[in-house]
Amino acid sequence: MEVKENLSVIKENIITACRQAGRNPEDVHLVAVTKYVTAERAQEAIEAGILHLGENRDEGLSEKYERIGQKAIWHFIGSLQSRKVKQIIDKVSYIHSLDRLSLAKEIDKRAEAPVRCFVQVNTSGEESKHGIKPEETISFIRACSEYPAIQIAGLMTMAPNTDDTSAIRQTFQRLRELKEEVQGLGLAHAPCTELSMGMSNDYMIAIEEGATFIRIGSSLVG
Repeated sequence: MEVKENLSVIKENIITACRQAGRNPEDVHLVAVTKYVTAERAQEAIEAGILHLGENRDEGLSEKYERIGQKAIWHFIGSLQSRKVKQIIDKVSYIHSLDRLSLAKEIDKRAEAPVRCFVQVNTSGEESKHGIKPEETISFIRACSEYPAIQIAGLMTMAPNTDDTSAIRQTFQRLRELKEEVQGLGLAHAPCTELSMGMSNDYMIAIEEGATFIRIGSSLVG
C-alpha cells in the first residue's frame, strides 16, 4: 500500500483513541520509523505530509539525511553507542534512547545546542529491553543536570510484545506516572512534557495512556 493510504488509516485511529481519552489529536506526533525502508520510501512519507522521521542506526540516518535533509524532523530512536554520537548529533532534533550518564556526557561534549532527549525507561521489566529501572529514573534525571546540552523532553518506553493488553497498558501507565512525577519536580533541564511510546501494534493504547510521540514503522511505511 502507498504511505498516503496507510497514513489515512492511522490518522483515523489516532482520532478514535484521542476521542476515547478526551484528548486533542493535534497533541499526538507521528514518527515514521524508516529504519527498514529505502530513502525513496522515506521521501514518500515526507510527500504524504509526515514531518517526523525516526532512524535507529547512524548509517541509515546519514544515508536518508543526505537525500531528505531538513525537510524532516529527525529522531534517533535506537540504542545509541557513545562512539556513534558524533555521527548523528548535528542531524537529529530528538534522541529517544538516553539511558546512561556516559551517553549524556558524550552528547553534551558533541552538541552545539541543547538536544531534546527522552530518557528510556524499562517499565515492562523485561531483561531483553534497554532502559533504566523506573525507580532509578528521578536520580538519573537529576544527575543529567551536570550536562548543559541535555534537555529532558520526556520519557520513552517499549511495551512487551504480547496480546495481553492489560500488560501493555500497565507499561504505558507506569511511564505516564513517572513523567508526572518528574514534571512535579520543576527541574529547569527536565520539563519532561512528552511521552514517546506506542508502535504499530499498540499505539492506540499508548495514546489512551498519554503518548505524545508514537513511533510507527511497519503499518505506515512497511
